[in-house]
Amino acid sequence: MKGGEALRTRPWPAWPQPAPGVPAAVAEVLGSGRWSISGPYRGTDSHERRFARAFADYHGVPYCVPAASGTAGLMLALEACGVGAGDEVIVPGLSWVASGSTVLGVNAVPVFCDVDPDTLCVSPEAVEALITERTRAVVVVHLYSAVADMDGLTRVAERHGLPLVEDCAQAHGASYRGVKVGALATAGTFSMQHSKVLTSGEGGAVITRDADLARRVEHLRADGRCLSDGPPAPGAMELVETGELMGSNRCLSEFQAAILTEQLTLLDEQNRTRRANAARLDGLLGELGLRPQATSEGTTSRTYYTYAARLPEGALEDVPLTDVTGALTAELGFPVQPCYAPIPANRLYAPQTRRRYTLGPDHEARIDPKRFALPVCEDTARRTVTLHHAALLGDAEDMADIAAAFAKVLRHGADLAT
Repeated sequence: MKGGEALRTRPWPAWPQPAPGVPAAVAEVLGSGRWSISGPYRGTDSHERRFARAFADYHGVPYCVPAASGTAGLMLALEACGVGAGDEVIVPGLSWVASGSTVLGVNAVPVFCDVDPDTLCVSPEAVEALITERTRAVVVVHLYSAVADMDGLTRVAERHGLPLVEDCAQAHGASYRGVKVGALATAGTFSMQHSKVLTSGEGGAVITRDADLARRVEHLRADGRCLSDGPPAPGAMELVETGELMGSNRCLSEFQAAILTEQLTLLDEQNRTRRANAARLDGLLGELGLRPQATSEGTTSRTYYTYAARLPEGALEDVPLTDVTGALTAELGFPVQPCYAPIPANRLYAPQTRRRYTLGPDHEARIDPKRFALPVCEDTARRTVTLHHAALLGDAEDMADIAAAFAKVLRHGADLAT
């Protein structure tokens, strides 16, 4: 940034990393005559059905409904739980913008909750304080590398008779008290977007133990249709028009499903590598005074979608966080980013720019982001930096380079301040 030499010029691990079976799986779809579940049945199980079974088995649940994206999965889960016009849904104030926009998308009202300063996830106490007679559901995000306090959140949800939805877009393979996240609540939703630890470029899924909820999700994602119980005649449609529930088209393609089935075979191994490197980085950055993100007490296995750490107290306080992350990026040749802005302050969260949300003065006042004060989210956003999980697929030398870059930037804070 100031004209000096970068600490590192060697390349970093690339992402995504295709599993060995991906080329053959994609080629099979290409020549199959069926590129979508709405395509003609060809006498064998669709890749969508194969992935749904594999992903459900991986999580120890009976039902998985794939979807076009993580956003689609969240909206499907909320609607399947009965959330609709005017209902309030409690969501974290520190998260990707979709945690708020998905609630708006089902004509409901997102109520933003402050987060625990150590885990950066919502706490049971903060959630309970926001529950009103209009609350219809609670969404918990397992953020970056942390698992939320699911014992406490489950007790709160059960005490108030509310569905609890786990957003696991950043937590594929993490577990809590021996149970994989997504299988701990009413429904679990996942994103398979390009940056995620399990990816097909775009994609998503909803998992659940509830047969009725799974059937509603299935109808909602396929224009009110569900897959037939038995195989249809070859060339016929496998989707049945039941007339039970109107839906929209939020289906996963056969190409994406085929990729995901193969990528799932690498997930646990890659997660082990990330955990080992994150532990190394915890020690190295801890020695410099940084505070790595914590996780809840019940966590039995972490997944590192993003490595997050808070800058040392008293260091770089006069330097904008974007300048700190810009300097780290310049030293490493790998993007280092500030953590998410609180959703109400995020420039991407602007319901007033969409006419579909102009449903009257009362609704517009209730969805106004200016009405939320989130001091912990705001403080976290000022002092927390993040690295994408691809960096954690390296080795001990790579972790040493990351720590050396932090040490260098901390040493030269005065230069950054000027």
